[in-house]
Amino acid sequence: MNKTTGEKPAVSRRTFIASTAAVGAGIMVADAALSKAKAASHGAKKALSEAEIAALPRVKQEMVAPPFLPKHDQVAKGGPKVVEVRFVIEEKKMVLDDDGAEIWALTFNGSVPGPMIVVHQDDYIELTLVNPDTNAMEHNIDFHASTGALGGGGLTHVSPGEECMLRFRATKPGVFVYHCAPGGAMIPYHVTHGMNGAIMVLPRAGLQDKDGNSLKYDKAYFIGEQDYYLKKDEDDEYIKYDTAGEDYADYMETMATLIPSHIVFNGAVGALTGENSLKATVGDAVLIIHSQANYDTRPHLIGGHGDYVWASGSFGDDPQTGMETWPICGGAAGAAIYTFRQPGVYAYVNHNLIEAVLKGATAIFEVDGKWNNELMKQVKKPTAIEA
Repeated sequence: MNKTTGEKPAVSRRTFIASTAAVGAGIMVADAALSKAKAASHGAKKALSEAEIAALPRVKQEMVAPPFLPKHDQVAKGGPKVVEVRFVIEEKKMVLDDDGAEIWALTFNGSVPGPMIVVHQDDYIELTLVNPDTNAMEHNIDFHASTGALGGGGLTHVSPGEECMLRFRATKPGVFVYHCAPGGAMIPYHVTHGMNGAIMVLPRAGLQDKDGNSLKYDKAYFIGEQDYYLKKDEDDEYIKYDTAGEDYADYMETMATLIPSHIVFNGAVGALTGENSLKATVGDAVLIIHSQANYDTRPHLIGGHGDYVWASGSFGDDPQTGMETWPICGGAAGAAIYTFRQPGVYAYVNHNLIEAVLKGATAIFEVDGKWNNELMKQVKKPTAIEA
């Protein structure tokens, strides 16, 4: 059903914007318990002056659409850098499933989730945020990896036709969510319309196990889990809208139930299955970064494990090992490394299996290689039961 009116959608660009005049000061807590091996990698450096920052090398990071990551070094080369990133906000219609359910997604660079940013601890991220005049709404960005000003949200409000630039220092190693947070009810509205992503801040010496040994990955994938709250009409069909923001009243009603209509990976049901399945080869160590900006989840790799898992996202903490399923809180990102040991199909799911199977939170890994009978063997094929 199409829902149309003769009036312009009643979505004020600033009606729901919380005041950002008084911004709380960030609190930084030093971790005194790091081992000697990790101290050199994770220890924060001295603050730099504007002149010193201006003298740092500058690199432009080219964004790529998830599940892929931009080109990066696993171990930092040289000292801190200023990493330039550009996000263009796009309000676009997206189809969510095979039944044709639609949403006017609010996106960074046109994808749900937004692009992964990859830097090293003590690098500076310099983000240009662009809100084209073709959009209907005001937007901003809150980086959970940053310190102060509501994660940068208080300094990045852009109306259609505006752009701004924000610089922050990546002080803590880990994987972190970013999302739009324009204020008030518009915060969950924007986040659950797809306006979120993640940033990975690698230790300068790279990832390490609990003993300080280097952990390398051959491939890396970014999986952004997304909950949507679409409303149905009297015919039990999802309502369709002509413009971004037109669904506001209906969406607020369905959000208040706390029951998602869809829970998906990378924007839509089946986005990481079939032709879009994630690829690997036996022997590949694969880093999986999983974010959920709003809703708790519990990733599980059917047929595999988490060899090394940072469920909280903090690379300053020792990774857990040999995990079957790991929790990721809403508003957070986590990471895991698994070395594939058998070829075939692996399902990577939110292990609330109702959400995985009925709502859509499933991805597929297709792994090439030679089967190892020592790890698993079908001793007897199914046959009729013998008397």
